[in-house]
Amino acid sequence: MSKINLKTLAYTTIRQKIVTCEYAPGSFLNEELLTGELKLSRTPIRDALSRLEQEGLIEIKPKKGIMVMPLSINTINMIFEVRMLYEPYILLNYGPLISSAKLKEFYQIFQHKNAKNECLQDNDYFYDLDSAFHSLIITACPNIYLQQNYNKIQTQDIRFRYMTGNVNNCRLDDTFKEHIDIICSCLQNDWKKAAEKMTFHLEQSKQASFSLIFNGIDQQNLYL
Repeated sequence: MSKINLKTLAYTTIRQKIVTCEYAPGSFLNEELLTGELKLSRTPIRDALSRLEQEGLIEIKPKKGIMVMPLSINTINMIFEVRMLYEPYILLNYGPLISSAKLKEFYQIFQHKNAKNECLQDNDYFYDLDSAFHSLIITACPNIYLQQNYNKIQTQDIRFRYMTGNVNNCRLDDTFKEHIDIICSCLQNDWKKAAEKMTFHLEQSKQASFSLIFNGIDQQNLYL
């Protein structure tokens, strides 16, 4: 296998383990552990670690090791602060660029979903559906720098979801209704209202996230 492929393999493997919290937030790694587990030499591992540090997923601490960045209450707060700046802004300024056909597809999906459906008991299914809807809005923005910044916080958001590991059925129904409200405003070309509905949706999602934090997830993984 070429050196480039080995570097890619090391990067994607370690990143996936961080994102899915197999490497827990706040835990420490070391090169010896990684080279043994991935059966790769130090060169691709070091290249991968350099990239992951730039993405804010790890911090290399001299004489201590490689720390997987914690998911603190403050981090979650910052994630939603950025989302509430970006997503309503995109609707207001680039809403007409969003595919109306795709919006109608999502309308049909959310209109007919029920939180008690078996498929929605699979957290990954719900998360993928939710991410796809928000990605539709984000990718309508032609500003690549905004998209790059959003991708960074989206990665941290996915880590948080894996860490909590639960979806509340009541929140599922509310999420679908909130998505429908956003879509209807978009289809009516009322971008101000769509932005307002998006802000409300994100505020509710933020509150639900903090409820998960305070009602039972492993507090040792949270650093205030």
